[in-house]
Parts: sequence; C-alpha cells; structure tokens
Amino acid sequence: MTKALNDIAFSMLDLVPVREGATVADALAVSLRTARHAERLGFTRYWLAEHHNMAGIASSATAVLVGHIAGGTERIRVGSGGVMLPNHPPLTVAESFGTLAELYPGRIDLGLGRAPGTDPMTMRALRRDRVETVEDFPREVAELQHLLDEPRPGQKLIANPGAGTRVPIWLLGSSLFSAQLAAERGLPYAFASHFAPAMLMEAIEVYRRAFKPSAQCAQPYLVIGVPLVAAPTDAEATYLASSIFQRVLGILRGARGKLPPPQEHYLDHLSPQERLGIADFLACAVIGGPDKVRAGLQTLARETGCDEMMFTCDVYDPALRLRSLDIATQVRGGA
Repeated sequence: MTKALNDIAFSMLDLVPVREGATVADALAVSLRTARHAERLGFTRYWLAEHHNMAGIASSATAVLVGHIAGGTERIRVGSGGVMLPNHPPLTVAESFGTLAELYPGRIDLGLGRAPGTDPMTMRALRRDRVETVEDFPREVAELQHLLDEPRPGQKLIANPGAGTRVPIWLLGSSLFSAQLAAERGLPYAFASHFAPAMLMEAIEVYRRAFKPSAQCAQPYLVIGVPLVAAPTDAEATYLASSIFQRVLGILRGARGKLPPPQEHYLDHLSPQERLGIADFLACAVIGGPDKVRAGLQTLARETGCDEMMFTCDVYDPALRLRSLDIATQVRGGA
C-alpha cells in the first residue's frame, strides 16, 4: 500500500520535555508555542502523553494539558496520546474528556493506552489496591465508549458531561494486543514506533487484516510515531539529535532525567552495544537535512502505508524544534 508523502497527515506528540536549566513552567510554555506553530503549519492534531514520576516529562496531568493547548489554539485537534486507562476509572475519563469536548467541540481526541506509563511504585500510588488483568482493558474501553455515547433508555450511570459527545477513541500500542483490539472494535490505531518500533510491521498487518468497520471508522486508519530532527544539514541534525541519544541511553540505563543540551560527536564516545541500543530504540527516527528527511519520510510512507505521521521532536533549543517542523512540512510539499 503506497502513499505519496503529501497525502499523509502530519501531527505532533508532545511529552512536554523539561530541559536541563529550565523549569516545568518553561516546558509548558514551549508546548503551547509548539502547538500554535504546528497549527500554522497545517498539522492535523497535537497530542499529549501521560507519564508519571519523571523529572524530565511534564505531561502527567494529561487532560489539564489538553484543555490548555486547545484553549490556546483555534483549529488543530488536541488530545491524549494517550491516557493510560489502567490508571483511571472510565467514568472519570469520560467526564474529563466530555467536558473538553463541550468546551472545544469537534477538536478533542481520546487516545488510550494500557501501560501504566510509570514505575511500579508510582503505579501502586495511582491504582491503590487495584490489580489489572488482561481482560480489564478491553472491558474498560467498551465501558468508556458506552459512557461517551447517547444514553440508552433506563441507563442509570451517565457521564455528565460526556454522554452524547462521542469523543473519538483511539487505541495506542507497541505490540499486537492493541492492534487486534482496535481492529475488532473498528477504531483508529496509533503505533508507538517513536520508542518501540520492533513490532511495527507485524502490528500493521494484524490491524489491517482483522479490521471490522464501525460507526467511527469505515476503514483502517493508521498513525505511526516518528522521532524527527531536521536541520539545514545532516551534520547539524545529528548534533541536535544528540540530546535524544543522551535521553534514550538514560532510559536504557534506567536513569531518566531532564532533556540535556546537545553534545558534539556524542555517539563516538559510546560502546558498540550502546550505539546499537540507541539505534534499535530510534529505528523509525528521521534525522538529517532536507534531502535526508524527505527520503526518510518517503521510506516510512512506502513501507507502512500509514495515514498519518505523528512526530516527536525533542530538540533542546525550542526555536530549532520549530524549525524541524518547518523543514518536514517543506519537504512534504515538495515530495
């Protein structure tokens, strides 16, 4: 399934990175500025991702941030990429996103994940005494769909706000589980290839093969996560991407921190095993000057046949982050 690059929607996934030497307030301001820039570029949606107990990520109160970004923009769709459903009762999620849908009609998305988005200690703090089983996520997705739909005669539990808003639900994942569930429910699907690309092609095949049309989706709709760092030259892009390389190596070592500034020749100082670990993590990354970015995006489009690319762009300098989005938009227009 081949698609031209200029037929693919561009969107943004923001973890609201907190930079070394900066504050959470700074990170929140950068995110709003980035969302407004993405809107000017014609991006389709801007999503925020739920994470907890991480000093370098300020997106834990995801619904609050969705409202902040939606309130600071005019047209772009805003949503969660995603809310980690095991951490929240479906009624609470329905009421929160139902409220957002009433405030910003036709602009809110609800992406759902089944991972906790945090460490075991914080997971226990969020869930208290609750123990999650494999059957819970499909049941809770169905409950959430029910709460966001029009109330049925005699229905006693009603999300207010929420009922009747039919906020579009997306399933997110990095394995085959959510791909299969999204296909069975006829839901759009976003694969987390921005950090876990290993099963991308297999998940796409499962999703498309098993897809059953629904009221929300008549046919499969696929989003892929793409780490992006674009610059006028390949050398500068690689230099800027060293902030991401440092962050990824920290994740692999179990030492998460704030987003660090770039370092010259960073990869040269690492062992072969460390470089391989970073390369595997960022297998779907597109890093380079305009020609390399165009080629990288075209390759992903050709190999996946995706409907939409959702960029993560953790460049240390906020202005150069915006420039990366400019370059990606420019090469799509010239593809």
